[in-house]
Amino acid sequence: MAKRRAEGKAVVTRRAEKDVYAPGGGPPDAGLFFNRELSWLAFNDRVLQLAESPEIPLLERVKFCAIYARNLDEFFMIRVSRLHEQVQTGVAGLVPDGSAPGWILEQVHPRLMAQGRRHAAVFERELRPALAEKGVRILRWAELGAEERVQVEQRFRDQIFPVLTPLAIGLGRHFPYISNLSLSLAVLVRDPVTDGENVARVKVPKELLPRLVPLKGGTTFIPLEDIISSHLDALFPGMEVLDHALFRVTRDADFTVSEDAEDLLIAMEVELRQRRFGEVIRLELQAGMNPKLREPLVEALGLSESQIFDVEGLLDLGDLQAVVGVPGFPELRDPPWTPVTQPRLVSDASSDGGSVMAAMRRGDLLVHHPYESFSTSVERFVEEAVEDPDVLAVKQTVYRTSDSSPLVPALIRATENGKQAVCMVELKARFDERTNIQWARRLEESGVHVVYGIPGLKTHAKAILVIRREGDRVRHYVHIGTGNYNPKTARLYTDLGLFTTDPDIGADVADLFNFLTGFARPDRFRKLLVAPVSLRDGLLEEILKTVAAHASGAPARIGMKMNALVDPTLIEALYDASRAGVHVDLNVRGICCLRPGVPGMSEHIRVVSTLGRFLEHSRIYLFDRPRAVKLYIGSADLMPRNLDHRVEVLAPVEDPQLQAQVRDSLERSLADNTLAWDLKPDGEWVRRTAAGGERRSAQAELMERAKRFGGSASGAPSAAPAPRA
Repeated sequence: MAKRRAEGKAVVTRRAEKDVYAPGGGPPDAGLFFNRELSWLAFNDRVLQLAESPEIPLLERVKFCAIYARNLDEFFMIRVSRLHEQVQTGVAGLVPDGSAPGWILEQVHPRLMAQGRRHAAVFERELRPALAEKGVRILRWAELGAEERVQVEQRFRDQIFPVLTPLAIGLGRHFPYISNLSLSLAVLVRDPVTDGENVARVKVPKELLPRLVPLKGGTTFIPLEDIISSHLDALFPGMEVLDHALFRVTRDADFTVSEDAEDLLIAMEVELRQRRFGEVIRLELQAGMNPKLREPLVEALGLSESQIFDVEGLLDLGDLQAVVGVPGFPELRDPPWTPVTQPRLVSDASSDGGSVMAAMRRGDLLVHHPYESFSTSVERFVEEAVEDPDVLAVKQTVYRTSDSSPLVPALIRATENGKQAVCMVELKARFDERTNIQWARRLEESGVHVVYGIPGLKTHAKAILVIRREGDRVRHYVHIGTGNYNPKTARLYTDLGLFTTDPDIGADVADLFNFLTGFARPDRFRKLLVAPVSLRDGLLEEILKTVAAHASGAPARIGMKMNALVDPTLIEALYDASRAGVHVDLNVRGICCLRPGVPGMSEHIRVVSTLGRFLEHSRIYLFDRPRAVKLYIGSADLMPRNLDHRVEVLAPVEDPQLQAQVRDSLERSLADNTLAWDLKPDGEWVRRTAAGGERRSAQAELMERAKRFGGSASGAPSAAPAPRA
């Protein structure tokens, strides 16, 4: 299954295993860790539980139904594909829990089958009927009325039929290529002349047309495949259509560019083309498919039964996002939220007109998205720098951004205004490569200095550096965040951002950009923790200092919030802290390989997972010691890939008022009893309930806090999150 393709000197290979136990000994005791893949399945199960939760507004439940499906697609394309390759090559990654890849696959399949049945049932039996009662209908062909059929007939003739291409299967013909995540109809036809039966494939062209086709009024939808299947006679004239069924293919998308590629931009373009031809990892079939249709597909694709999933009802429920966006129906959604402007940036309350850089000169500034506005803080910061005649240079990292982002075009304007503009574009940001390549070319054509980072490392750090001339010296203005510079996700993900003119942090960020753009290789930083240079060791040192403070009799505590906790070295350090009596509170949204609550090992550790209308995305690392509090925010989760194979940055929050703000956010997430789960020693996640007491929702409380202390509202209300967790 290993794949290699070269175009000139650009080579694309299968990605090496990144999340493995660090070398230097045998595998750790399997009893210390949960398996990463099974922990991820438990996370996606929590997303599914939100779709199943009747207390959540109806269209929000549909949104979580779509998110569950999109998450699962990515899990198969990356994680399951890697497990299959390990099994086929006989090379197993040394994972902390000691599990063999074959064993993991055996555990994954029944869990996914059970989740899949729940996923289909909640949509077909609960959400679809409930939507219909409220006036949002997703109908099948047989359910359409006469007037609606007329609409569909017209749509088929004018828009759908011209782009359909039936492809025969068998009879000596080459099996048609089936692209990743595409939806297809398998059709069984009989030739009345020869009496022979044949199978054909018709691709459902949802890349060109809406998958859920809206009818007149915009609140009634019919699946595109239903329209096609009801008109198969037009595609096979002179044939008798005996049967048809839907199927969907998922392919391996776990490729990366080899470290010896001479031109990374060209190599990434090759990688994107190569990804289309990855091995098939999963085949989803409409439940009850005729064996005459099923067997040719399975045989041609060369799949085992464990790779085949029978699905009741609609396939590819990720496309339900179109229904979530139906206009109107406010009673079926969460109340709209409009981010407020950070109080120190409100124009009418400041003599400097709300200038971000002026506010930074008065002291460090913290913003919390989406509660506080991205546009009136981060975007305004860059816009000010571009227009300020005293600004000499603007440097920025780009990991994931959007087509409509004003930040990247601002760098083009900076160049036009005579400033040095530098953009570190991470071409290897998975599934955002194409957008980043387009931006990179546009930036280069405009004179921006574009770099693609360090071979073998992804640049995941979120940093902006503005260098401004002030008298006979220059001052560094810095933003370091936990989230991407993407205005869309800034309204949907919870992220923190630190604005500072601290000279040491400014010097560190300048060194970081030199590290990324040139041949500099700093072995230390003044205040930042930077992966892969110092981040793991810096956190280990803070854990040891906290243990020492506790041993001396001083109250000490560790609090962390992150997306994933996998790294065995840091997990074992947290176990050591617990054994020493230090209380460790962890808020982990997704994967958690740490086993909490085990006597003699982790009885002082609790793990909470919080989900909600916004995607929890901020990373907070708090080491609470008397007179020596250390608090970091930044881009890194505690995974080997982040600590060893990515450029990541954690920045200290040193201002006591800002520390209190971050601490308050962390404590609320730990106290949530509405959309939170506790991890038990056996690996089960148990959803919290208020149990007759006060209901606590961290996100609702943070919205209230923002309204109470924030400035003016900014921008349009937030929309539903994109289907990626």
